[in-house]
Amino acid sequence: MAKSGERRMLFDTRGKRKHVIRVVYAILALLMGASLFLVVGPFNLGNLIGNSSSSSSAAKVLHEQAERIEGRLAQNPKDEQLLLALTRARVNAGNAQLERTSETAPPVITPEARKDFEAASEAWTRYLKQAGEPNATAAQLLGSTYFQLAESSATVGEAVEYVAKGTAAQKIAAQQAPSLGSLSTLAIYQNFNGEFAAAERTTKLAAAKAGSKTEAKSIEKQLAEYRKRGKAFAKQKKEVAKVEREKGKESLENPFSGFGGG
Repeated sequence: MAKSGERRMLFDTRGKRKHVIRVVYAILALLMGASLFLVVGPFNLGNLIGNSSSSSSAAKVLHEQAERIEGRLAQNPKDEQLLLALTRARVNAGNAQLERTSETAPPVITPEARKDFEAASEAWTRYLKQAGEPNATAAQLLGSTYFQLAESSATVGEAVEYVAKGTAAQKIAAQQAPSLGSLSTLAIYQNFNGEFAAAERTTKLAAAKAGSKTEAKSIEKQLAEYRKRGKAFAKQKKEVAKVEREKGKESLENPFSGFGGG
């Protein structure tokens, strides 16, 4: 077995693994297309959630902030606002540790960033148990974070779980603050999560937010492409699942891994 933390290379073609290399790349290409859509159009997700440039000093400050909040939560573990603050601090710390290669390419998730994102996920789960009406901005932030975690997950199952969580978080954001950006993002997530009927309804709602008929048609056309990608993605997941069952307990490397920095 591989040592802890060690991952087999994508080009390891031993045994049944050789049968899924093409599938792995197909899924990777599908998710890559979604990530690029979120970065460059029809809206810039980075602008919506307020991502800042990477900085080790910023990460240090945010880690210290998170530790202070955790200290206060030790005394009041169900404090809704503290849990929300911790969620944001951990996401921001993770964002500060991303590696960005260009303005248009999705950022690369470092191991340190992933650790903070996972901590943010734990805090968000605790927050949802206490919040009567979850914060829409934070929900959108978590939707993007879960999508990044999916890209860098170690297994297919883990990645699919994060896509589902991201879809649920984005749904909160879109319901509480419906806009072209939040609805378009939700439609993409729903398609990759296999919620095709819901994605179609969301697409219509997003198009209705467009400033003109031309823009509305453009949005519908782009999201129709992601519906196709989502269906192809669902098909590819089934193929990977079939091979995983044949391999028994030995799991395949996540097809998302490598694109998001994992």
